[in-house]
Amino acid sequence: MKILVLCGGLSPEHDVSMKSGSLIAAALAQRGHSAALCDIFRPVASQKYAAFGKGGGEIFDIPKEPTSLSSMRAEYSDGRQIGHGVLELALSADLCFLALHGGFGEDGHVQAVLESYGIKFTGSKMAACHASMDKNISKLLCRRAGVRVPEGILVFRGEKMPDVSFPAVVKPCGCGSSVGVSFVYGKEQLESALCAAFEYDDGVIVEDMIDGREFSVSVLGDTALPSVEIIPRGESYDFVSKYQAGMTDEICPGRLTKEEEARVGALALAAHRALGMDDFSRSDFILGNDGKFYYLETNALPGMTKTSLLPLAAKTAGIEYGELCEKICALALERNKK
Repeated sequence: MKILVLCGGLSPEHDVSMKSGSLIAAALAQRGHSAALCDIFRPVASQKYAAFGKGGGEIFDIPKEPTSLSSMRAEYSDGRQIGHGVLELALSADLCFLALHGGFGEDGHVQAVLESYGIKFTGSKMAACHASMDKNISKLLCRRAGVRVPEGILVFRGEKMPDVSFPAVVKPCGCGSSVGVSFVYGKEQLESALCAAFEYDDGVIVEDMIDGREFSVSVLGDTALPSVEIIPRGESYDFVSKYQAGMTDEICPGRLTKEEEARVGALALAAHRALGMDDFSRSDFILGNDGKFYYLETNALPGMTKTSLLPLAAKTAGIEYGELCEKICALALERNKK
């Protein structure tokens, strides 16, 4: 099968996406597929591995700091979000494997374009991606479905300083991978935290910080995979902790009772369905000191790096990385038959 792995893009999570995409392309090539790797933002002619073959290309590394979006825009300043030749390449594939994270790649825009061209792709459709990427919308939908969420407010650029309780978490409404996230313990820290978040989005969520343990639960098809307990070695689970090896302890399955494991799995499935997800997703929760699970967010296109949580959960369930990639492809193809 000819599979085009789309990754990169004009996103704060560009480097994570490139890493995910390169690993996926290599795994699919190793399993006999003709794979091509393509940064969706750059022209196809400028890319070394944007051609179908059995090799898969090199494996990209993630730097300690996210790529500058301004430098990416300066590199290709024609205003395009999708590089020249990318859609033509996608039309020639049997399936596009979306390894895009954040921004334009995960918020429904790319999915809308691909849907309009009739191009088959992995993961959720436009509406579900948009809902999951917007933390305000996703929490409203999940709360309606009976999933508990932290109390918080939505603040827009230019509005006066909100009156909030502390400690609080400040995060861009439409970013993942902990990009732009700050933990605030007093009013004197709030303004700088808001400024940092507004670098990435015009809307910012300020919500109660829940004291407890963090868990992530992936859904594959209609099954919740084993939970992953996340224990940062630093003060918080930030961008560096997520993607630099050795910065976080990840225990799978998480240290939960059978009842708690079943409960958080059911909550992940409820979030998946409430948002209208397809194929796979990953939802994050805090198990508060009060014994209750609090929903944080759902990732429509979870990371697929060596330190990513979906591959870890799948492996614990007996699904190796290459098989996971093929299962995601199979789910997408089966869905497109309906």
